[in-house]
Amino acid sequence: MNIKKRPNHKIYIQVLRQMSPEKRLLKAFELSEFANQLFIQGLHRRYPNLSDEEFKKTLLERLDKCHNRNY
Repeated sequence: MNIKKRPNHKIYIQVLRQMSPEKRLLKAFELSEFANQLFIQGLHRRYPNLSDEEFKKTLLERLDKCHNRNY
């Protein structure tokens, strides 16, 4: 078994526990938006020549695949 070392994990958990529920929820939304933007930027880099319409279709197809894997 390959275990990753996470030296700051305890600090991260402490910080989360000190946040109010509202702040934790806002942080979750912020991280979700950040992940979405990274995903979109990665697709733009991978397919730089797609038209806006083709890009949107590809994006929605990829998001659908991600959604189906999680449920």
